[in-house]
Amino acid sequence: MAKLRETDLYLPVKTWLEARGFEVKAEVGAADVVARRGADDPVIVELKTGFSLTLLQQAVARQKISDWVYVAVPRWSGRSGWRTFKGNVGLCRRLGVGVLSVRLEDGHVQAHCDPATFRPRKSRPRRGALLKEFDRRDGDPNLGGSRGRITTAYKQEMRRCAEFLARNGASKGAVVAKGAGVAEATRMMRENHLGWFVRVATGVYDLGPQGRSALAGDGG
Repeated sequence: MAKLRETDLYLPVKTWLEARGFEVKAEVGAADVVARRGADDPVIVELKTGFSLTLLQQAVARQKISDWVYVAVPRWSGRSGWRTFKGNVGLCRRLGVGVLSVRLEDGHVQAHCDPATFRPRKSRPRRGALLKEFDRRDGDPNLGGSRGRITTAYKQEMRRCAEFLARNGASKGAVVAKGAGVAEATRMMRENHLGWFVRVATGVYDLGPQGRSALAGDGG
């Protein structure tokens, strides 16, 4: 199978643009493809055999010439290829760069997004969850960039509940909540996601073997 070249993408992209009324020429200045239609801003297309940082840098550089900048790459293959491609389309949207894919078998070109100023929609729930976790977390227990276990506010609060029970023995949830300073102590011990607690009576909890092990530094 012949190695894919950027030039393999040119004729399909040229044909696609000409079908939309553009006059198209290749290798004009620093641009791979330049298309003109009347007095409109020129359309610039950068061709690459795959997404790369170099491709995005080139596209952003061409935005100094025109607002209508696209990148063109071969159409993805398989489900994982689509996921990667979709992520790259999202990145290009944020850069204000359009994306074309070329199906090399028949030269079909598909536009996945057009150049446009990107204004991300903020997610209030995600923002709220982020700030809630920040405010609940005690100190700064993690190292930025870590890929191992992360100490969350939930784990810190569970540990405070466990430490209270280790000192005081089986206790009512409301007592743990007040003594450990964890408002949701009863619910957290009832749900027991980490397996640290045992219920000894209605609303009364004690520290189980896994909880004692976690406090001793063997897990959790």
